[in-house]
Amino acid sequence: MVQDRGVPNTQGFVDFVVEQLDGLGDVTVRPMFGGHGFYLGRAFFAIVYDDRVYLKTGDATRGWYEEQGMGTFRPHERQDIKSYHEVPPDAVEDREKLADLAAAAVRIAEAGA
Repeated sequence: MVQDRGVPNTQGFVDFVVEQLDGLGDVTVRPMFGGHGFYLGRAFFAIVYDDRVYLKTGDATRGWYEEQGMGTFRPHERQDIKSYHEVPPDAVEDREKLADLAAAAVRIAEAGA
């Protein structure tokens, strides 16, 4: 599925994701890709685009996202960033699940995968 709707993130959603990740540490957010990039230290581990959360994935985590039927980050039809997968909405709502997924994404980002 191509996410080429061009709808900006709502600040409320970005704030919600930051709150959901408050146990992860000092997460910083920067505007990018027409959305927002999330960092823990220097590790770029998440993208929020069109009010959807995408986390950095690697060999150890990619399969779980695919099993959930979640696609990769596609800001437009000619660009597919396969190292970031969409987080299922129910996992975004579950603070503990999102924190676990984000922690794995941070480890992958820190490892340079």
